[in-house]
Amino acid sequence: MAPVPDPNSVGGGGAKRDEATTKVKPPKKKEEDLSEEDLELKQNLELYVKRVQDPNPESQKAALESMSQEIRASTSSMTSVPMPLKFLRPHYGPLKDCHLKMEESDLKKLLADILSVLALTMSAEGERESLGYRLTGSGGDIGSWGHEYVRNLAGEVAVEYTIRQVQESSMMDLMDLVRQIVAFHMKHNAETEAVDLLMEVEDLDLLLDHVGRTNFRRTCNYLTSATRYRPWPDDMVALDIAYMIYMKFKAYPNALQIALLLDNMQYVKKVFTSCTNLLRKKQFCYMISRHGITFNLDPEMVEDEVDRSTLQEIVNNTKLNEGYLTLARDIDVMEAKRPEDIYKDHFLRANPGPVADSARQNLAATFVNAFVNAGFCKDKLMTVPLDSTSGSDGNWIFKNKDDGKTSASASLGMISLWNVEALDELDKYYTSSDKRVRAGALLSVGILNCGIKSDFDPALALLEEYIDNEDSSVRICAIMGIGIAYAGSQKDQIKSSLSPILNDIKAPLDVVAFAALSLGMVYVGSCSDEVAQSIMFALMDRNSAELGEALVRFLPLGLGLLYLGKQESVEATAEISKTLCEKIRKCCEMTLLSCAYAGTGNVLKVQELLDQCGEHLEKDNIHQGPAVLGVAIVAMSEELGRDMAIRSLEHVLQYGELNIRRAVPLALALLCISNPKMNVMDTLSRLSHDTDSEVAMAAIISLGLIGAGTNNARIAGMLRNLSSFYEKDASLLFCVRIAQGLLHMGKGLLTLNPFHSDRVLLSPTALAGIMTLLHACLDMKSIILGEYHYVLYFLALAMQPRMMLTVDENLKPISVPVRVGQAVDVVGQAGRPRTITGFQTYETPVLLAAGERAELATDKYIPLSPVLEGFVILRENPNYREE
Repeated sequence: MAPVPDPNSVGGGGAKRDEATTKVKPPKKKEEDLSEEDLELKQNLELYVKRVQDPNPESQKAALESMSQEIRASTSSMTSVPMPLKFLRPHYGPLKDCHLKMEESDLKKLLADILSVLALTMSAEGERESLGYRLTGSGGDIGSWGHEYVRNLAGEVAVEYTIRQVQESSMMDLMDLVRQIVAFHMKHNAETEAVDLLMEVEDLDLLLDHVGRTNFRRTCNYLTSATRYRPWPDDMVALDIAYMIYMKFKAYPNALQIALLLDNMQYVKKVFTSCTNLLRKKQFCYMISRHGITFNLDPEMVEDEVDRSTLQEIVNNTKLNEGYLTLARDIDVMEAKRPEDIYKDHFLRANPGPVADSARQNLAATFVNAFVNAGFCKDKLMTVPLDSTSGSDGNWIFKNKDDGKTSASASLGMISLWNVEALDELDKYYTSSDKRVRAGALLSVGILNCGIKSDFDPALALLEEYIDNEDSSVRICAIMGIGIAYAGSQKDQIKSSLSPILNDIKAPLDVVAFAALSLGMVYVGSCSDEVAQSIMFALMDRNSAELGEALVRFLPLGLGLLYLGKQESVEATAEISKTLCEKIRKCCEMTLLSCAYAGTGNVLKVQELLDQCGEHLEKDNIHQGPAVLGVAIVAMSEELGRDMAIRSLEHVLQYGELNIRRAVPLALALLCISNPKMNVMDTLSRLSHDTDSEVAMAAIISLGLIGAGTNNARIAGMLRNLSSFYEKDASLLFCVRIAQGLLHMGKGLLTLNPFHSDRVLLSPTALAGIMTLLHACLDMKSIILGEYHYVLYFLALAMQPRMMLTVDENLKPISVPVRVGQAVDVVGQAGRPRTITGFQTYETPVLLAAGERAELATDKYIPLSPVLEGFVILRENPNYREE
């Protein structure tokens, strides 16, 4: 047997193992391992520390100055902890003791400066020693100690500010330091850090003194982006500062954007009076018209009467239809489409035979025809002559029954959308002997004038005489037409006409509901106390039985629209609403809350609304539908909040009661309107086969809304399959047809997205139109599938061409190359990064999908708008030279 080697013996395996162990464990780094320079630096610093403790002031001064010089040289650009700070770590305590014992002098202040820098890596967490020593120091140039030191100091200042605020201590010394830090940051391209610090110390006004021509855009971009995450009223203060900075540097288009975001008409007026360039003012007018608000120019803004008239025409949106048709001609989609071209049933049936006429199918075809041919002024059902052989074989209106005739004649307004000249063609309809046709024609007058303003107010002149008509349907359509035509106009004439209806106890509930809704539309976001009181009294006057009806939900919605996006301004009205009948109280509360915080992303309000969704109630649960919609309305403004809301709604869908599940698809539709996201599409596709028919209906309509105006092939395929699946169910098939019409809206040239100008601005009238439809869909069977299907036409308020159309200085369309790609968020990024990715180059006019951005591909022209959307005026570049 072989002898076992002794592990302790000198030779053999033991020695080898020891050798291996020695290789694995490297020796500790000793002083001798330092380079000559580092060793010399260490010895010098130790010497300086000794001399600082010397009682001789001359020695102390020389040592402190040398130490200060060494530290400054090493901290100017810090990628790791500098050597002087490492070597001085063991001496930090003795230096602090020395500082305590020193008498007040310049030397003590110099030592405090050094200790302030050493505290950057050596002080205990939360002690704020760096700041403490800085405040007692000499107060020299803060930047000489390096960027990392300034950044650390800014963090400690923010904490100290909060503590002093609670203690109500003096802030003077702290604010002096803040000014130094901000000046340093602004000089060294760290605008985001300067803004963050000023937000912490609640003194954004300081920015105005430090911002310069080279960095004001980056600063304002960050300010406006940060407001989405700031509570009210801090967000308004930040936007105010951004507006002032833009005005200071004469960036008037950007200033106008902020003024519209603040909904401050005085600021808008100031932009016009400050700018002297007429061409720029024309671009401002295009921006205002896209936002959908009523704005009247006065001689102070534009002196010349002819110029003022031209600009007012642009604000009034009178050329919108012309620009839209220019886009359609360029893309070659002018030919009218029939509903059958959209259904494409031949893909599903091997031998498609003649389909029997049914009133429900014809009504669906009416809506599909209206949505698909919206704004084209011609179609193959309604505008063809009676003896035409190319289209219908008789008047299409009379192929519909009862209220179907109303929707059919109202569709004429949708087909001639934004074309005021088509009013004459409607004469024969609103003088018709059939009251249903007459009612629809009145509604079509309102739809046709949607978003178009006129000094003559033809819509109001025509509709006002019918609002007291003896027939209920005629009254409703006249009132609804006024609401659509004058949304956001805040016309007192309309208030004096419609308010008496709200106070009339004998008026039918449906008339009162539409009157409240129309007043809410006209005064959207105005916080009008008079209108709020009228609607509140109307709610109080109704008996318990009436408050249980489906249309009653329009009364709280009309009230909510008055406070759209106005946040805390709603509180007084919300308190009064608590006195209402128990049946409607909570519904009113949820609707007011969701409208007031629409698009703010307020997390606390989202949680409050989700709490309501989590309750399992068998009765008195009418408020839960508006609460679910409220989650989407509040969270829809920015991407992160939207994704979190989608995830929360998935949980609500899983655990919520049936009435909540019916509202979830509609909330998802609002979050992704005209923006078909794959995960939402799959969820809605799954829900479209739900066992509960109302969940399925809501999901189908929602599929149409998320794909509205996109012609999305995947959704088109889903809807075709659903039309085959539900061909025996008239109600569900009707919903499928509506969704198909929405998907191909305007033949793919329109969008329902209420956000525009790079998602910075939210059009209040567009959101009001979408919210009305979604609230109506909460009771699909009574409203959309009942006699009030024409509520679908409220979507006209949100319809806009998703185009970029370039015009020259004479406002004539010109074709220029542009790059269109996915928008990239470059806020706070260093340098000048590309704002789009994966782009392709086209000639204008071009279509812009959700999340896309355009930029000019030539230097020959200079755009007068900061955002290339809608109508963009181009000015020739005087410095351009042909290559």
